[in-house]
Amino acid sequence: MKIKTDNRRAFTLIEMILAIGVAAIVLITVNTVLFSVLHLRDVAQDMVDSGTPIDQTMTLLRRDLQCIVTPTNGTSKYLSGSFKLGNVDSPGVSGAVGIEMYTATGALSGNAPWADIQRVTYELKSPPSGGAGQDLYRSVTRNLLSSSAPSVNDQYLMSGVTSLKFSGYDGANWNNTWDTSALTAVNTNLPVAIRVQIQMARNNPTEEPITLIVPIDSVARTNMVLTTTSTAQD
Repeated sequence: MKIKTDNRRAFTLIEMILAIGVAAIVLITVNTVLFSVLHLRDVAQDMVDSGTPIDQTMTLLRRDLQCIVTPTNGTSKYLSGSFKLGNVDSPGVSGAVGIEMYTATGALSGNAPWADIQRVTYELKSPPSGGAGQDLYRSVTRNLLSSSAPSVNDQYLMSGVTSLKFSGYDGANWNNTWDTSALTAVNTNLPVAIRVQIQMARNNPTEEPITLIVPIDSVARTNMVLTTTSTAQD
């Protein structure tokens, strides 16, 4: 009588140990790659998040400066007023502003049925919760012909700003101050170009400021007083 035997070969203990070791090495490698990818994703997301406010701020600044309106000395019968650079006191804005300009970037809507010309300022304010640097704000005044004090809309742009500097180019030099509010002022017209420099409060003290230069295309204005002469018709 023959006894049937099972010829199937089972794994030995050494083979099991080798298989478990190889599987462990593969899992460790996959885990390392996965965490490296997650770390790179977080770094990239942080870079995007930190760069987005800067890009939005540069876009707003460029649009406001490109649409700037020729100054009219702040005469009340006009919608545009004077152009100022430096530490400027602007109506309705707390603290000194870096620039005050009138720009045609306002949009008509049901809640804002006024002209497209608006007064825009950019200024730094202390952050409410502390932290490094200051907060950059864009303040907008829309209803310029209001009989009462018009409301000012403060728009938060970004935080962590050490300094905000505006300069106007007169064709030969960059000037840190500019004021067209008086007829006797030296700068009666807009600059040829405006330079914006934003220094961020980062760990690298030697980092160059973020710089934006926008050429200004405007009609030159003189100190001459325009007069009209009426003639009687027979």
